[in-house]
Amino acid sequence: MGLKEKLGKQFVITTELGPTEGTDVRTTLEKARSYIKLDGINIHDCPMARLRINSIALAHIVQSELGIDTIPHFTCRDRSLLGTQADLLGAHALGIRFILPTTGDPPHHGPFQSSAVYDLNTMSLIKLIKDMNKGLDVTGKEFKGPTDFMVSGTTSTTATNMEAVYSRVERKIEAGVDFFQTQPCYDAEKTLAFVERMRGYGKPVIIGLMPLKGVKMAEYMNDHVEGIEIPDDVMAKIREGVPGAKIACEFVEKVYKQIDGIHIMALGDVKASNEIIEHTLSLIG
Repeated sequence: MGLKEKLGKQFVITTELGPTEGTDVRTTLEKARSYIKLDGINIHDCPMARLRINSIALAHIVQSELGIDTIPHFTCRDRSLLGTQADLLGAHALGIRFILPTTGDPPHHGPFQSSAVYDLNTMSLIKLIKDMNKGLDVTGKEFKGPTDFMVSGTTSTTATNMEAVYSRVERKIEAGVDFFQTQPCYDAEKTLAFVERMRGYGKPVIIGLMPLKGVKMAEYMNDHVEGIEIPDDVMAKIREGVPGAKIACEFVEKVYKQIDGIHIMALGDVKASNEIIEHTLSLIG
């Protein structure tokens, strides 16, 4: 059973690949094969505006070699309106069936003096993808062979203004999002409250997990990353030297019965990811 069939019906486990250096997909594939069990793998699209292999191409390679669904990220930053549609048609022809539209980090975050395009924003990109699923281009003209993408949207379980978060969720659903993946979560109580509210929207939600590698990382994320809130008890455990994977496993124990799945963002740490996967599988049976 693939990810599409399992979403919202069975617990799913996804992760994301670390960066592929140049064209060295062999190392990436070896790492991907090292995961115990996954339902899907996210592929980043030049995060922080740094050079990486094309996300659609790598998603196709991973999918072909491993037989696992991939969710390539797809930015507005680098593609014109024409290029966006052409790339989406190409992705579909290569067997890609999931897309995660993102704005994309501005070029100034990276080393290249390139120009951002932004012909589309996230909302209009989502709508365009759903129109292409009906066989319509951006002008409303029909083309032969509609696409068949499921669209993922990002969201957060904690924020200063959660009503603004839910408002954006509603706009994404109106544009056509099929399911959501959240930013890393550490507060089980707030996560469960978020999940309860999200049930009213009828869309599966995959909860994000990022094992903390130490005090410095935890403090930086807590103080500087919007949408991430690390409770005092979790910070205390990190300062005591409790491994981030163990903390993530304890978090899963508190929420797994109420959520649709987990998305592990371990920054390429296969060992930590597998520890979380193994523990989660033991819980869900």
